[in-house]
Amino acid sequence: MDVEQLKDDAAGGRLSIDRLIDVIASQQRRIDELEKQLKELKGKSPTERLDQAYSEKAEQQRQAKTGRRKRKRKQAGRNKTADKIKQAKRTERVLPAQTRLDDCSFSHTRVAWRVENGRAVLVAYEIYRCGNRFGKPAGLLGRSEFGIEIFVAIAYQVYCVGLSIDKACKLLSFFQQLNLKKSQADALLNQLARAWESEFDSLCTLLAHSAVVHTDETSWSINSVWAFLTDKLTVLFYGVHKDGDTLARILDKQTFAGVLISDDAAVYRDFSKSQKCWAHLIRKAIKLTLQDPESAVYRNFADRVLEIYRTAKRIKADRRLSDSTRLARVAELDDELLHLCCARWIDDDVSGGEIENDYRRLCDEIMRLMLNQELFLFVTEPAADGNNNAAERQLRDDATARKTCRTSKTPRGAKRRSVISSVLQSIGKQLDRFTLEAVIAEAARWLEEGESCFARQVESRGLGPPGTLSYGDETSLLDQVILAADA
Repeated sequence: MDVEQLKDDAAGGRLSIDRLIDVIASQQRRIDELEKQLKELKGKSPTERLDQAYSEKAEQQRQAKTGRRKRKRKQAGRNKTADKIKQAKRTERVLPAQTRLDDCSFSHTRVAWRVENGRAVLVAYEIYRCGNRFGKPAGLLGRSEFGIEIFVAIAYQVYCVGLSIDKACKLLSFFQQLNLKKSQADALLNQLARAWESEFDSLCTLLAHSAVVHTDETSWSINSVWAFLTDKLTVLFYGVHKDGDTLARILDKQTFAGVLISDDAAVYRDFSKSQKCWAHLIRKAIKLTLQDPESAVYRNFADRVLEIYRTAKRIKADRRLSDSTRLARVAELDDELLHLCCARWIDDDVSGGEIENDYRRLCDEIMRLMLNQELFLFVTEPAADGNNNAAERQLRDDATARKTCRTSKTPRGAKRRSVISSVLQSIGKQLDRFTLEAVIAEAARWLEEGESCFARQVESRGLGPPGTLSYGDETSLLDQVILAADA
């Protein structure tokens, strides 16, 4: 229809009523036709169904109504035990302890991956029973299908070397030809943490009754990581607060009778026996000389602090000295520190610059530690050190992992890391050589005897649990500090 012609007819008064009715009817038919096309297009467009459920189940129901249904892919699922038995390299009979084959009856077959001669092999264990007793294959943890050596290998690579679970699986595949999925490795670490949680509690009990403990902390993805070290133990708490309540649960100041070697943080004060780290004091003195190289006062101060510390180390190393002689020599060292720091210690002038105020605060710190007898305790305590380098070195890898975002992100992961790292590294300190073979042998012995070396030490010494605060009798110490940090 010519729109311009209609406009001219309407303007000239030549448009009749019949003509106008025809135009309206024609336009109505056009509108109806366009609405029909629009409905058809909407039926084909997915945007019409955005307000409907769009799950896989809902789509299957819609397709079932239209007669179309997607063919389901056959799920692989778990391999049947019969198929695993066929793939096994060999079969072994496992009888209950102190029984004969004639007295037993066959119960079932259990398959498990083991590492033998550097290669992963699948072994089928024929389990026999005698009454209510069943044979237990050596080196298998719970109902797992993997030997303890695989647990230890993954744990060492992830928590000692610092590899990701993916890389640990790749190493097992490359060297031992064991194809392990990430989800399987993660499940194995969870199972190992549950099995070793009681050992972690034993470590905490032994720690609370140790003669000398090194401690330090650093920030982490969740709160902080706190390290406690002795010559035979390493106890790590991941994801906890560094505060007095946490320390009271681990090392109660009222009951801990050992020597605590630490920096001068406020949380470590008021222990009955404390040795403060000389390395921190020396670094502060050296910093003064670097900030003002022209100052002879700062250079002389740094030289004298270092010389006094070296003298104290020589006195400690001299085995010819008696205890009374050592105490007399410590008194002489106190006098030297007093002579070195006294002038600036009694001077309360704070009008100096930033460097001068740092010097004043350092003199105040040294005098306070000397008066509290926290600088030369290592001279008279044979097992103590004058620095806290052991704990600082322990946390270097954790600090690196924090910077590269390779830390746990949940309290559950922090707990798992705490248990496995602490137990595994403490095992290494109990052995003559920290090797995979030695750790596997020790862990397998625990499974066979039902008691770890740490639990045996706790029992033989008649020790009670550490700490005075508790969330309940059934709550472990690690759960207590993580619950407090997560609250």
